Amino acid sequence: MEQQVHFLTLATADLDAARRFYVDGLGWTPLLDVPGEIVFFQVAPGTVLAFFEAGSFARDLGTGPARPEVSGVTLAHDVADRDAVTALTGRMAAAGGTVLTAPEEGAFGGVFHALVRDPNGVVWEVAHNPGWSVGPDGTVRLS
Repeated sequence: MEQQVHFLTLATADLDAARRFYVDGLGWTPLLDVPGEIVFFQVAPGTVLAFFEAGSFARDLGTGPARPEVSGVTLAHDVADRDAVTALTGRMAAAGGTVLTAPEEGAFGGVFHALVRDPNGVVWEVAHNPGWSVGPDGTVRLS
């Protein structure tokens, strides 16, 4: 197996709230949107983030009507500077997100970040990390 991930699929209890947050609030463009079922966003070359209605997600997994739980997961979005962390955190809150941690110094590495939960409980870290870079060939560098 090659070391790559193509799809990240998250169960969502309220697909319409997810759509409002990401499309209306943050201005993301769906790659494919199936009302009542799933919405896909291309988030990087060859990588898609999908929000799948929780009941359909559970049936797809063969677990019946129970709502799947996700815990201990954050999605991260790195920005160019500290001001961008503050601005995006505000935009996410205005779109219906809940700020869990206001923009602040991180515990290590010179990171400045905030944590915001979307309307369905997905936690995003918005960060400026001076040790993060992506080379022209797409290789991530962490220092």
